[in-house]
Amino acid sequence: MYALIAAVPILLTIVLMLVFNWGAKKALPLAWITAAIIALLVWKQDWVTVAAYSISGALDSISVLVIIFGAILVMNTLKHSGAVTAIQRLFKNITPDRRIQVIIVGFVFGAFIEGAAGFGTPAALAAPLLISLGFPPLCAAIVALIYNSTPVSFGAVGTPTNTATTIVQSQVEALGGNTEAFRMALTKFTAIGHATGCILIVFLGVYVMCKLFGKEKKGRDAFAALPFALFTSLTFDAFYLLMAFVFGPEFPSLVGAICTLFIVVIAAKKGFLVPKTVWDFAPSEGWDDSWRSIQEVKADVDNGMPQLLAWTPYILIALILVCTRLNVFGIKTLLTGAPFTVSATKILGIETCNWKWNWGWNPGIFPFVLVCVLTFFIHKMPGEKIKESLKDTGRQVLGAFIAIIFGTAMVAIYRNTTINATYTDASMLLCMAQALADVFKSVYIVIAPIIGVLGAFMSGSNTVSNTLFAALQFETATLLAMPQVIIVALQSIGGAAGNMICVNNVVSACATTGTIGNEGKVIRTNLLPCLYYCLIVIVLLGGLILLGVNPYPMG
Repeated sequence: MYALIAAVPILLTIVLMLVFNWGAKKALPLAWITAAIIALLVWKQDWVTVAAYSISGALDSISVLVIIFGAILVMNTLKHSGAVTAIQRLFKNITPDRRIQVIIVGFVFGAFIEGAAGFGTPAALAAPLLISLGFPPLCAAIVALIYNSTPVSFGAVGTPTNTATTIVQSQVEALGGNTEAFRMALTKFTAIGHATGCILIVFLGVYVMCKLFGKEKKGRDAFAALPFALFTSLTFDAFYLLMAFVFGPEFPSLVGAICTLFIVVIAAKKGFLVPKTVWDFAPSEGWDDSWRSIQEVKADVDNGMPQLLAWTPYILIALILVCTRLNVFGIKTLLTGAPFTVSATKILGIETCNWKWNWGWNPGIFPFVLVCVLTFFIHKMPGEKIKESLKDTGRQVLGAFIAIIFGTAMVAIYRNTTINATYTDASMLLCMAQALADVFKSVYIVIAPIIGVLGAFMSGSNTVSNTLFAALQFETATLLAMPQVIIVALQSIGGAAGNMICVNNVVSACATTGTIGNEGKVIRTNLLPCLYYCLIVIVLLGGLILLGVNPYPMG
């Protein structure tokens, strides 16, 4: 009974978002209110404690919010300075073969944008570029979303993975674990799962394109590009895994994509593994009407910015991240010290309710905001363009801010409902975890990524999915004596795969490509790639669990 009552806020969120089409920014505040009422009336927790942990949860969200703001500000700054258009120019004359173009632009360039900014920006930038190259707009939207999967858990310099770590921090410490060690283990096994899925998804995007949008609509046309697809995915995986294992969650997608982009562009220009016969779409006159844009997709004006100048902000971001993340430079010790940390103890007088934020270590500030300020001068941006960048950023992040603030506040209530309460047998979170453990037992390894997919589908974000469900996944894994790192990794990977079909991203991609009205078709098309991706990851990581692998034992 208690488990069912505890699930009401989550079920309410699902119903509001999937049945009534509410956005996360509307549904999650109501879910938080519902969770607070349940804590007060069912667990009989005093209202001061409920308020204190709500505040604590909201404060926990600041770190994520600053990263989101900084990442989106970088993207908007480069868009308004003309750098994005200059970068897109690089891809215009690489190869005439659409199969190779979609791999380089849709996957590799999209992965780079995800690593730098995340939160729906890859589809918004890669899809219009594909259209400018001659792709049917609906095709551009579909493949851009399919490819927005492998890099997502490390998008916006690792925000989803760092968020999952923040959410489960108190649980890790309660079991005697070290948060940083857990974060690195989570990074490694999330990367292992994604790297396996990457081998499938790079080719699958080409297959879907050939099958649905080719002249003859034959999937076998994709197989000529299989060698180049494997070359690209394995090259990306090599850098991706190296960054994950050595540096942490900030680098796999960003640096992995930059290195891969350099290699595959040269390879394509040299004709390495490029199919002998060029594959193209039918002339646009023969396209189905549903493939077309119902409005003109306007290209940004090219101001002729040189490539090096356009890439300079990204080079600075990578350099600053390296300098601040490696101990050898001494900057890490400085930025993680007391002068760069703010905290609040005994919030509203509750002894166990504390909060701490190391703002100097936050990539939203160093390097994102810092690089934006430098870019204003480097790119000689007029005041009006700077104002537009800030205005666009504010508009874009508002919805995510509201969703994440109330999502983390709700999760904080879920975790702490036994403090100053009448019912102290188990928290709301533990009740739900016990129910899941009792129902699914050993097959929970199959359920874990599906929960992640569901979270992303309804919230529109891997980060919000992890905010909602990482703690639940951790607790369930603990009860089932499964490795918490791998189960939380499955949650994050599922949340990333869910980006292919999540309502927010699909609506955004269709709006950007001018194919509004095709959202249902896009979701139906991308559902199978999403499930295939989850299946291959379940087989790999589930197999490791069955073999007794536990990367970070606790408790």
